[in-house]
Amino acid sequence: MSTRLTEDDGRTALREHVEHKALEARLKNGLYIDAEQIIRMLDDRSIVRYPVGIRFDAEPLESGEFAWAMPLGDSPNAGFCLFIHPAFEDQADILPLLIAYHIPAINYGEIVSHDEAELYGATLLGLDPAEYYKALCELVDSIPAKP
Repeated sequence: MSTRLTEDDGRTALREHVEHKALEARLKNGLYIDAEQIIRMLDDRSIVRYPVGIRFDAEPLESGEFAWAMPLGDSPNAGFCLFIHPAFEDQADILPLLIAYHIPAINYGEIVSHDEAELYGATLLGLDPAEYYKALCELVDSIPAKP
């Protein structure tokens, strides 16, 4: 008798995998992830599957977006440019919050929702998911409106 897997089963498996990978990265890199550490993690292919560069530029961001990982080609192997709102350029202490959120989307593509992104970021940084979400909301709310 075979068991039929559902979409919920797939979503649960993805969440468990994302959480496991975040915990693995946290243990590998120390329990305190600062800006320098997370930028080094972007070059570790056991954590971030594809090359990622960072650019502080709001031009490609939608209203209310703090960052966006833009693919640099048709294949993820071409890498990504993580555009981060320039309002955060001189705030190194919050870069781990912003960057960690985008690692699952870079690694797994469009199947990742905000739920997995928040779970990954919270787990990687050792935060409660609700606290992590609240911090991201406060950061988004701090972005100056476009003129």
